[in-house]
Order: sequence, then C-alpha cells, then structure tokens
Amino acid sequence: MTQSPQDLCHALMDAAKKAGADGVDTMAAKGQSVSIEVREGALEHAERSEGIDLGLRVFVGRQQALVSSSDARPETLLAMAERAVAMAKEAPEDPYSGLADPSQLIQDWDLAAFELEDPAVEPAPEALKDDALAAEAACQAIEGITQVQSAGASYGSHSVHLAASNGFSGGYRRTSRSLSCVGIAGAGAGMERDYDGDSRTYQSDLRAAADIGRIAGERAVERLDARKPVTGTYPVLFDERISSSLIGHLLGAVNGASIARGSSWLKDNLGEQVLPAHLSVIEDPFRPRITGSRPFDGEGLPTQRREIVQDGVLTGWTLDLASARKLGLDSSGNAARGIGSVPSPSNWNIELTSGDQSREDLIRGMGTGLLVTSMIGSTINPNTGDYSRGASGFWVENGEIAYPVNECTIAGNLRDMLMRIIPANDARSYLSRVVPSLLIEGMTLAGN
Repeated sequence: MTQSPQDLCHALMDAAKKAGADGVDTMAAKGQSVSIEVREGALEHAERSEGIDLGLRVFVGRQQALVSSSDARPETLLAMAERAVAMAKEAPEDPYSGLADPSQLIQDWDLAAFELEDPAVEPAPEALKDDALAAEAACQAIEGITQVQSAGASYGSHSVHLAASNGFSGGYRRTSRSLSCVGIAGAGAGMERDYDGDSRTYQSDLRAAADIGRIAGERAVERLDARKPVTGTYPVLFDERISSSLIGHLLGAVNGASIARGSSWLKDNLGEQVLPAHLSVIEDPFRPRITGSRPFDGEGLPTQRREIVQDGVLTGWTLDLASARKLGLDSSGNAARGIGSVPSPSNWNIELTSGDQSREDLIRGMGTGLLVTSMIGSTINPNTGDYSRGASGFWVENGEIAYPVNECTIAGNLRDMLMRIIPANDARSYLSRVVPSLLIEGMTLAGN
C-alpha cells in the first residue's frame, strides 16, 4: 500500500533518529500533472507524470547534511538516514543552523480558508486538448499571424508535507490549471513573437482560451516592423506584464541572506525611505486561491501579513531562522524549503500600492519615451543597485504609441529608480505579485 507524504515524513524521521541524528526535518512532495500541446489543429505532445520526492535534513550537534530521493521503499529510507548522518558528521559546524524552538511553531491553522485545492474533478486530457485548440485557432485567426508556435494546457495536483523532531507536522495539497499560447507574425529577419497565458488554482477562474489566443496573436502583430529607439534620457513605462521585476529587485535586496552577507544595496537603509511616501509593499500569505499563499513556512513557523515597505519606509528584512540568527533577529516566517535544498528566505504574495491613473493616462502624460513590454538579460550589481537590461516595446511620441521598438538597453540605479516610480491602476489582483504598470522618469536609453 502506498504511504502518504505524512507517513513517509515520519518514517524518515524515525529512521534518522535511530541512525544517530540529534535533530531531523523531513519533506515529502507527491504530485501528478498532465500537459497537452497542439500544433496546426492536431495533438503535438501529451505528457502525464506522477511521482513522489523525499528530502531529509539531519543535525549532529551544529553539523547538518541534506539528502533527497524519489524512491520511497523502506530500505531506501534507511539508507537515506544512514547516509545523511554520516555526511553530517563530516560537515563543518554552522552555529546558525538548527530547528525552530517548539515555542516558535504554528499551533493551528484553517486550510479551508486558503482555498489551495480546487474541489472540481481533474480535467480529462480531451478537455485540455480542446482548450489548447481553441487558443491556437483564436491566435491563428488574427490577421498578420503566420504561425502559432505553441498552444498548451495543463493541470497539476501536488501534496506537500513537512515534519520535524521539534514536534512540527503539517501539510497541504495544491491544484493548478494553466493555458498559454505563443503567436508568430512576419517572416525571416522581420519575424516577431509574443504570448499570453493564465494560471490559476481553480479551473473556474481561468480566462477563456479564445481570449488568450487572440491576445497572443494581437501582441505578436503589434510588434512587426520594430525599430531601434533614439539614444538619450527618457521616461520609461514598465508594462504591468514585467513591472513586478522591479519590485523583485527590491525584495532581493531586503532578503535576509543578502543582508547577512553584506551584499545588498539596501543593507544600510532599514527605517529609511526607499519608495515614494504614498507607496507600500505588503506581503500577504493569506489570500485565497493564490499560489504564494500558505499557513506556515518551510520551518513550521506561522506566516504573517506584514508591510515590508510602509508609506515608503523600509520596515524589515525577509528572514528564515538561519539568517535571523546571524542578524540577531527573529524569523519573519519566510523560510522556503525545497526537496534538495536547505531553507532560505523567500517572499510570499506581494502587493504594491496602486495609483489613481490608468496606463493610458501615464502614456499620455509621458510625452516622448519608451513603453517596455518585454526584457531580456540583465546586469544588476547587488551591492550598488546599478541596473541595465535589454528591452523591447513601443516608442511613445506626443503621448501616443508611435511604433514598436527592439534591441535597446535601459539603465539606471535601482535606488534612484524606485524613488521615482509612478504606479498605474492596472494590476491584476489574482497574481501572487500584484504590481501595476510603473512609470520612471529620466532613465538612460541606448538604441541608435
């Protein structure tokens, strides 16, 4: 009989204790997924996968080791435990490693409130294929589309359980349903492509396949006959599709691991203004049906709603237990744990305060500048915040979109850039990172 993730975690923990571990934490993830891709009206690829992965971390004093496996046989669990303990005995001491004190652990939670699992039955492969075909057909119907590169639909269901020798044991199950389409317009050197897609916890929340295909096609056609923009200093509007990357750089700079290493351009700015005074960055792991929601972190601590930036002022770091101990602080309940990795600080759901203008209002007000809709590559200095990225999008003249542009570079310094952001009101509330389009005045643009 197949053991549950919870049973496997406790079996691993028992084996590690018998092998000589002073402390143990375990993780088991069991999942199944189905993905369908179509091309030219026919099935191109179908895949179904099922499996279970196990992670075991042991402590011998202040020495730790981690092993993982996808084999759940009893003899493998014993071998994992013995190997992990032997490895830990050879590892260097880490004064900051260790499990949470029992008093820090979450005591109870209501999983139903998070709505992480769609109660609807798993969709049949034929239903996934029909969605993918509908997206492909809608994309192909757009005038100017020469081919649909890909259209696909998928479904996944995953159960995760964590258990540790400090008394913690907890888990949850998630479902996901996604649909995407990539359209190609033009040919040869003038070929352009763009995409659209959606991913939700609940099937009923997923956007219509025809809308996704249509938008992918329209976006690809809009990019035809792109030029290089003029080099100079201009306002740059980061489209809502990619604007969350800017807030991502801020989140990376306040990550406790970076702060503990001293390798962050914000390491000396706690309690200081880092955004305009009317803007806040809120982390909320309790939003229903959102991928970043969870009741506890990877070390069994309760997650919490917190304002990372409050009215423009940086209020704290994102911490797991190890980084908190290094800094002499308390964990913020932000430990993320992978099967084959030790816990590390990570953010859950993030929301930046929205503005009171639409994206179109910001375009009208920016005069001449660049609307960025996609970016490639990056050169970002984590110590200084110097920022440089390849970009493409649309050139704006006299407050109106004039023509598509590509092969340009935008540059600045994140500290200065974030202090000048002007948000629109077009953020998608169902994403894990809710960030609207962001206008930044005076960025350096390298084109022709």
